[in-house]
Amino acid sequence: MSHIQHVALVGNPNCGKTSLFNQLTGARQKVANYAGVTVERKEGFVNLRSGRRVRILDLPGAYSLEATSPDEAITRAICLGEFADETPPDVLVCVVDATNLRLHLRFVLEVKALGRPMLLVLNMMDDAKRRAIQIDTAKLAQLLGVNIIETAAVKRQGIDQLLAHLDQHVPPIATPMRDKNVDIHQHVRDILAQTLVMPRDTDQRDDFLDSILLHPVAGLAILAVLMFFIFQAVFAWAAPFMDGIEWLVTWLSEGIGQHMADGLLKGLLIDAVLAGVGGVLVFLPQILILFFFILALEESGYLPRAAFLLDRLMFKAGLTGRAFIPLLSSFACAVPGIMATRSISDTRDRLTTIMVAPLMTCSARLPVYALLIGAFVPAQTVAGLFNLQGLVLFGLYFGGIFSALLVATIIKWFRKDKSEHALLLELPSYRFPDWHNILLGLYERAGIFIKRVGGIILALTILLWVLLTFPQAPADATMPAIDYSFAGRIGHALAVVFEPIGFTWQICIALIPAMAAREVVVSALGTVYAIAGDDEVISQQLGTVITDQWSLATALSLLVWFVFAPQCIATLATVKRETASWRTVAIMAVYLFATAYLASLITYRMVLAFS
Repeated sequence: MSHIQHVALVGNPNCGKTSLFNQLTGARQKVANYAGVTVERKEGFVNLRSGRRVRILDLPGAYSLEATSPDEAITRAICLGEFADETPPDVLVCVVDATNLRLHLRFVLEVKALGRPMLLVLNMMDDAKRRAIQIDTAKLAQLLGVNIIETAAVKRQGIDQLLAHLDQHVPPIATPMRDKNVDIHQHVRDILAQTLVMPRDTDQRDDFLDSILLHPVAGLAILAVLMFFIFQAVFAWAAPFMDGIEWLVTWLSEGIGQHMADGLLKGLLIDAVLAGVGGVLVFLPQILILFFFILALEESGYLPRAAFLLDRLMFKAGLTGRAFIPLLSSFACAVPGIMATRSISDTRDRLTTIMVAPLMTCSARLPVYALLIGAFVPAQTVAGLFNLQGLVLFGLYFGGIFSALLVATIIKWFRKDKSEHALLLELPSYRFPDWHNILLGLYERAGIFIKRVGGIILALTILLWVLLTFPQAPADATMPAIDYSFAGRIGHALAVVFEPIGFTWQICIALIPAMAAREVVVSALGTVYAIAGDDEVISQQLGTVITDQWSLATALSLLVWFVFAPQCIATLATVKRETASWRTVAIMAVYLFATAYLASLITYRMVLAFS
């Protein structure tokens, strides 16, 4: 090998490997999934001074090459050159946290044992110097038999030296320990005894912050305030941008409508293509704001501490502390909530969290709740303090939360793993977030969301448009056009299935386009009942119409239905992309549909019995 062409970055989580990768590659990177698995693949390129272009692969963080997770299995396979779809790296650049050598050197010795060309990067040297940690780099290089570069990636210190080294030198093949019977932990202790002087095992600043943020009472209170702020921000901050996207889509639709003759092509562009694109992009502000906070908390070192605080409480319900933020974000939208489950390393815990995320009451349900509660629940005061309509809304939210905990508990009962739970977390040092990393992370998340989810939603939106458009109403039609379409016929057929829970054929028709987004059911009902006007007028007139034509039992049954029903293609599409499994999508859809039907049936029959 005369030149380095392919470099793989390896290391423990929290070693600063991704910061180093971002400094090396900048925006010249792309994120995808490895073939057949949901593990992310990050690849970028860097141009060396000699003019050569080197490919950098950021391998998933691993604590050991004895793989216990999909991430570690991928890292091991690529390091060994066993992954069929990946070019074997010419050099393994092993990145370690200079403030935590006691833990990270174990992995270094495992990588060294592979016998491949290797370079060691001592990252976070600025933190090590601040804490008066002294490392004899020359002695460490001699004992390990590898070349060492000192860096502080977030400050770009040492990056030029690393690039120069890759440009001028081919790292030697690392020689594993001759005596394989040597205890690796003892070997680490021997190396550190000769190379490391550490005044304190922990950072005094970290200890002080942990005494507050990990306090069983104060820590939970601070976390609650922080999560409330994030929750509000996802709603409030995203609203202007979401309104802007909706305005843009409306403006484009009106522009096309003014310059195109009425016909199928115009309907396809406006009602299917633009509506589909708008349906995808409208979620983007919420996703970016959510991931901004998640990335900032992760960069600061707080995220694993939040998981630690909540783990004991959530484990009783069959979840894990890591599930808290994904479930909280699902109150805004299940799509970013499911995407946020990537922070859960355990595959089974992540799957459980994904399964219950749609039960959180997302913002798309609010228009439906507002319509039905306003039409059927009296605006009266209860106990002189509480508004009855508000209590019903709270009950719907609480019902979703309780159901999620119940489903998680049931899944826990059926899991084959009955062992005691132990949450093993490395608590990294507190750091100021690196805004460069956060911006790149947001750029990546935006691309992932649009590419992965957008195609499926657009295709299904076009399919729904076809169902709603064909066959077209005859010239002497006396009913809304939707009544003559495939969707209308399906609605009449579905009425037989949904009659036991009180749904009319008009509701069944409205449920079809509502599959694109739950809130669409309001405008769909307006179309079915041949009401014209803007959304506000539709809502007001529709409330009067359904009050006259529906029974209270039907209205409450529909309310309960929307607590559980899988009426969101975006959510199901995201589940497919995140799990790479249609089986998981099918199980989710079936259990949510069955739960919704059973709950609506019980509600409908009870209301009829007591009315």
